[in-house]
Formats: sequence, structure tokens, C-alpha cells
Amino acid sequence: MDQTVMFRLGYGLYVATAKEGNKDNGCIINTVMQITDTPLQIVVGINKSNFTHDMILHTSMLNLSVLSEKAPFSLFQHFGFQSGQNVDKFADASLGIRSDNEILYVSQYCNAYLSAKVTRHVDMGTHTLFIAEVTDGKILNGDPSMTYAYYHAQVKPKPAPTAKTGWRCKICGYIYEGDPLPADFICPLCKHGAADFEKING
Repeated sequence: MDQTVMFRLGYGLYVATAKEGNKDNGCIINTVMQITDTPLQIVVGINKSNFTHDMILHTSMLNLSVLSEKAPFSLFQHFGFQSGQNVDKFADASLGIRSDNEILYVSQYCNAYLSAKVTRHVDMGTHTLFIAEVTDGKILNGDPSMTYAYYHAQVKPKPAPTAKTGWRCKICGYIYEGDPLPADFICPLCKHGAADFEKING
């Protein structure tokens, strides 16, 4: 195992993948942390509403694909922060490669993967914390890891700005957000009257 793979962990985003029988699944998670060096152990937090959670609970095996900054929003839409029930996230065979434990890891837009065997788990209400021993790990490329902050700033689409309606002062640009504009309205900035305002729509 490449020990430097552990440096890819941190405040990042990952795809947790699992296999049970003929079914493969995966979901986006953001809670992974190394807890011991010998043995090399991590703790992984997964929402119970994820089908992937149930698979890990039954099989005690998982892979973690460390997402890189190149991961597009479509990948997050595909895997989702909640994976639902019985959905084959790997119907497109090009999305994943099987590691030595026979579990898929995401082959695109990831810079590393880890395989782990769960040794115990702790019920935290809405989530389960899986304590797992790392059994394999590999660096895939040198791309920087995706952080939650980077995801929100650079990847997640920004909501469309709310269109403003109302009246704009032609003198100073002050916007009165109401309709109609009172006939006796005075601009609080430049003190011009309603006659110097124009209607705006978006």
C-alpha cells in the first residue's frame, strides 16, 4: 500500500462505495478521518438513509474514492449525498474499476482510493460511524483533493440572482423596491423627487 495516500484525506469529499452480492452502490460523503497509525484505521461517517450505508453494514467492506478538484457537478448529481434505494450507480461500467477487495472505486475525477475493512460501528442517530482498518490504498494522480469549501465556491452552481423590480433613481441609482412609487417620494440619497425615477423590471 502507498502510505502517502493518507495525506489525501482531510476536509474533503469522497465517494464511499460498497458491494453486496451482484449490487454495487456509492454515495458522496464528507466525514473521513484517520484515527490510528498502527493498525492504520479510519473513521467514516455515513447517513443511514443511504443504501450504501446498509451494504457496508452487512458486508463490513468499503472503498473510498478521494474526489479531486476536477470533479464536475454532474458527478455529485450522479452519486448524490443520499443514494436512495437499490439504484445501480455503476450502470455505466466506465465509472469504476474494481480494487483487490472486488469493490469498485470511482476511476474518473479522483486522485486516490482506499480500501477498508470495518472492525466496529457506532450508531449516532441519523448517521453511523464505521471504524475501519485500511487494507489498501493507491495514489491515482497529482490533482488536488476536493474540499467542501472548494465544492461550494467553484463546483456547486450558484442560484440565479433574484430579479429586482421597482423604481431606480436616474440621478444616483437608488432603488425603491415597491410598486407603485408614491407621487411624493423623495430619494433618500440625492433628495430628487419621484419624477426622476424610472421603472425597472429585473
